[in-house]
Amino acid sequence: MQHANLKDFENLLQIMKRLRGPEGCPWDREQTRDKLKWYLVEECYEVLDAIEKGSDEKIKEELGDILFQIIFLAEISEEEGGFNIFDVINSAREKMIRRHPHVFHNENAKDSREVKKIWWRIKEEEKGKEEGCSILDSIPPALPSLLRAFRITKRAAHVGFDWDNVEGVFDKIKEEIEEFRETLKDKNEERMEDELGDILFSVVNLGRFLEVNPEEALRKTIGKFTTRFKDIEMSLKKENKEIGDVTLEEMDKLWDEAKKKQ
Repeated sequence: MQHANLKDFENLLQIMKRLRGPEGCPWDREQTRDKLKWYLVEECYEVLDAIEKGSDEKIKEELGDILFQIIFLAEISEEEGGFNIFDVINSAREKMIRRHPHVFHNENAKDSREVKKIWWRIKEEEKGKEEGCSILDSIPPALPSLLRAFRITKRAAHVGFDWDNVEGVFDKIKEEIEEFRETLKDKNEERMEDELGDILFSVVNLGRFLEVNPEEALRKTIGKFTTRFKDIEMSLKKENKEIGDVTLEEMDKLWDEAKKKQ
């Protein structure tokens, strides 16, 4: 295993500067922070995919891509007279020391629950300095909706806005489903959308209450569905049939066979 040092990091920075320089890459020189933001999101999801597949080589590669995106964004900022990559590193270092007084200072935390309390207390103190700041403000609006809902409900629950037990969450889901049924009677599309959103939000709350990340759960379910559906397609191709040429009963039978393979 190779071990990088400061010189390796400096070399990577110089590569970035050369790409952005007058004799560098036209595409790299055209990039802005706004243009790069979705590349960063894409790279993060590629890391998630690599982790789920358990490939160390792929995880290493995708983490490198994220690191390069971070350096890219910092380089653009430096060119505009703002922060540089070392400011980013120092900011992270200072924050980790500040939010871990039980490690770097004299505060005590006997378990992870107490660590979370310390973390939230310090985070709220930091945010409290901002005029009119809500505890929800730091949750990025650009997050996928399920994940954002999960983070929002978790943040609200942290300050006591929560059910006493899981039965309360189940009751809320039932209530929202019944309200959705009512909207079907008048076929009001706006109300249907609103009530469907309430159902999804309640289901997210169930996952959060049981400490199951709904974004992760849905990603895995989509993966299972995709694998099984592709299995159906392959089975039909072996019989020289197309997916649209068979009955639902035939597809259900192949679906059950695909489930047994997983």
